[in-house]
Amino acid sequence: MKSKKLLKALNDQIQFEFSSAYSYLAMAAYFESQNLPGFAHWMIMQYQEETAHAMKLFGYVHDRGGQVTLQAIDQPEARFKSPLDVFEKVLAHEQEVSKSINALYELAGRENDYPTVVTLQWFITEQVEEEKTAQEVLEQVRIIGNHGVSLLMLDRQLGTRGTQH
Repeated sequence: MKSKKLLKALNDQIQFEFSSAYSYLAMAAYFESQNLPGFAHWMIMQYQEETAHAMKLFGYVHDRGGQVTLQAIDQPEARFKSPLDVFEKVLAHEQEVSKSINALYELAGRENDYPTVVTLQWFITEQVEEEKTAQEVLEQVRIIGNHGVSLLMLDRQLGTRGTQH
């Protein structure tokens, strides 16, 4: 990897992805404490996806002869007001991830690093899906509000994530 600037940005993105994973794990813990195991399962799946994203970049940096430099991860927010509060934060966070990936893509283009541009295309496509999914769940939670039976039905639905064929 020729560009030191791009290598630093990729390392920063690895840290951001691991930080995202840690945030989703904290959200899972919140939902477990609220006796909403389906919501917790959904967040654990997000945690696993973000970890996989970080590891995809980790492998890519090494494949290109770069050095991964792991950075500290701050303690994530752990107190939330409601499922609505959590999913508003999820959507806002996914939008921030998209901005970060887009900026990384732009930098790779400016640095004429076309293999990185191609690799980041996958992440851009993935972020479209991430934002869409977060928006859908957020809208469902908005419709439901604090209606107990409906919240439990959504909890059951979210608990099936990754198990449907």
